[in-house]
Amino acid sequence: MIMTRLSEDCRVNDSCVIPLSKLDVSDGKRFQDDSIWACFERLRREDPVHYCQDSTHGPYWSVTKYRDIVAVDTNHKAFSSEQGVTIVDVPGEHWTASFIKMGPPKHGEQRNTVSPIVGLESLTKLESLIRSRVRAILAGLPRNEAFNWVDMVSIELTTQMLATLFDFPFEDRRLLTYWSDVAVTAPKAGHAIDSWEKRSTILSECLAYFTRLWNERIKVEPRLDLISLMAHSAATRRMEPSELLGNLILLIVGGNDTTRNSITGGLLFMHQYPSEWRKLVDNPKLVSSAVSEIIRYQTPIAHMRRTAVIDSIVGAKQIRKGDKVVMWYISGNRDEEVIESANNFVIDRKNVRQHLSFGFGIHRCLGRHLAELQLRVLWEEILSAELWFEVVGEPERISSNFVHGYSALPVRITA
Repeated sequence: MIMTRLSEDCRVNDSCVIPLSKLDVSDGKRFQDDSIWACFERLRREDPVHYCQDSTHGPYWSVTKYRDIVAVDTNHKAFSSEQGVTIVDVPGEHWTASFIKMGPPKHGEQRNTVSPIVGLESLTKLESLIRSRVRAILAGLPRNEAFNWVDMVSIELTTQMLATLFDFPFEDRRLLTYWSDVAVTAPKAGHAIDSWEKRSTILSECLAYFTRLWNERIKVEPRLDLISLMAHSAATRRMEPSELLGNLILLIVGGNDTTRNSITGGLLFMHQYPSEWRKLVDNPKLVSSAVSEIIRYQTPIAHMRRTAVIDSIVGAKQIRKGDKVVMWYISGNRDEEVIESANNFVIDRKNVRQHLSFGFGIHRCLGRHLAELQLRVLWEEILSAELWFEVVGEPERISSNFVHGYSALPVRITA
């Protein structure tokens, strides 16, 4: 089924006929209309480490095969994140630090400051809270009418969790979603965020809100929430405002966009592959395996960018110092040299955890176990309640080459 779709894409998609030198996979429209797959299929086949000279984001290398991506991701000495982790160079943001843009030892010190909140002891305590919230969300969904799964389930569950992690005022929790969306959105004329200046103004409002919370937490005994952990740690308590904002945005986006889009993708994939849904219904013990497959198949963060700090060889190509190198996780997760039948959604596949969605090396996703926990509990509760959701319209995808996600998925509960 998937191969047929890819072939059809090639008949209508310019990626299959234009010269390789002109192929630019960074165009967000290709992700929004879901035509990006043929582009990456061609690059993996014909030019796995591909140089794009002309793009909106300047020249860059695309690394599209699994093993090459791992090689770059695990070599932070040659490929640095300090110049940014997205293909987009945000004006004035080269100075906005966060621990994902740092190397050792400062990276480890700041990362370790917040890691207890997603440690085993914390996750064990959070599971019962997540389960009660999932049950309440599912019980409150409309019956006998269509609704937007993205808003009522994906965003609501992850935003509630994010508010808990920050101990953020619960009534204002949707601000976290708003700031996350602003942070990963490039300005466009005619849209709500139509300039980099407006984006900067909104994120400054985010900083001001969190600064008030910071000033409250630093005056009381340390607690297990992200603001308190940073306010009381020697590694983070003296951060400049720009560094605090950088880390806040990292934690907000990391705790919001990735999980929420996997929640939506999972429902869509079960609809597209009813045989896999039947497997899960017949054998609920496959939930954990299904969660890993959902995260691979969705790949909620489409890419991570590095900058070469020394001349290097990747996939027999010469990468020069200063070159922008983009690891397309979304492509590596469909590399059939490593993942059998990679274009198919298979919840009980062998080596199901062998995917790139969480990255590798020192920047491997800090909240990966929390993301898996939320997805696992959601699917366990859907099965326990004997619910099924019929997708009743086309998903609306966002125009982003970084967050691979959705703005809407119309569904209806069925018997």
